[in-house]
Amino acid sequence: MAQPITTYPTDRELKAKHRTMWGLGAYDRVAAEIIPSLGPVLVEAAGITPGQQVLDVAAGTGNAAVPAARVGAHVVASDLTPALLEIGERTVAGTGLDLDWQEADAEALPFDDGVFDVVLSCVGVMFAPHHQDAADELLRVTRPGGTIGLLSWTPEGFIGQMFATMKPFAPPPPPGAQPPPLWGREDHVRALLGDGAEVRTAQRRTLVVDAFADGEAFRDYFKETYGPTIAVYRAIAADPEKVAALDTALAGLGEQYGRDVGGSFGMEWEYLLLTATRT
Repeated sequence: MAQPITTYPTDRELKAKHRTMWGLGAYDRVAAEIIPSLGPVLVEAAGITPGQQVLDVAAGTGNAAVPAARVGAHVVASDLTPALLEIGERTVAGTGLDLDWQEADAEALPFDDGVFDVVLSCVGVMFAPHHQDAADELLRVTRPGGTIGLLSWTPEGFIGQMFATMKPFAPPPPPGAQPPPLWGREDHVRALLGDGAEVRTAQRRTLVVDAFADGEAFRDYFKETYGPTIAVYRAIAADPEKVAALDTALAGLGEQYGRDVGGSFGMEWEYLLLTATRT
C-alpha cells in the first residue's frame, strides 16, 4: 500500500498541485491503452535481471515497475500521486509479483544512499519541476556501478509539441520550474547527471500510436484522460474563445503528426531512451 511522504522540498504548494493534476482524468487508461510498450522497452534497455533491487521513480500505475517485477526483480514503485499507485496495486493484486507501492517525491526520495541496483523512470521523473534536484536524487539512491534508465518525451516530438501548444493557454509556471521535455534532450540529461554517471546509450526512438481515428479523436481522448491537458482546460473554462482555440490547436497538432499506418490514421511520438552507469 502507498505510504505517506516523509519529506518535502520547500515548495509544498507546487507539489500538492502536481499530485492533484496527475490524479485528474484517467492516466491509467493512457498507460494501458496508449503507451503500454514503453515500460518493457525501458526494462530491457536497463538490463534488469532476477533478484535486483529496482526503483521506479514517478511510476504512475507501474508502466515500467510491473514489467521489471515480471523479470524477477524486487521493485519499489514510487510516485507523488497515491491515486495512481493504488490503481497499479489493484491491477497486479494476486499475481505474486514482488512490488512495493510507495508514495514519494522524486525530488526528495525517502530511501537510503546507494540501495538500488537499477533506478528507472518512464515518462515520469521528467515532470518533476526542479530537474537538478530530481537528477541528484536518482544518482543518490543508485549504488556505484548500478544503472539509471530513463525514457522521456523529446521537445521536438509530438508530446513535447503538445505541451508547447498548451503553454500559451496555461497559467505561468512557478519560478524555477523547468519544462518537462528538456529531459528528452541528451545534452540536458548529461549535464544533470554530470560526473555522477557515465552515459552508456542515448537513442531517439518513436512510438507509433494508432489508437485514434484523427486529430480530433486524439484531442478528445486527452481532454478526458490526461491530467495536464485537463488542468489547462480547467484554467480557461470561463473563456469559450480560448477553449475553442485550444480545441483547434490540439486537433491540428494531431493531424500534423498523423500518417498512414496500415491504411488507418497513426502518429509517431518521439522519445529519448537513455541508460547510464553510476560512477
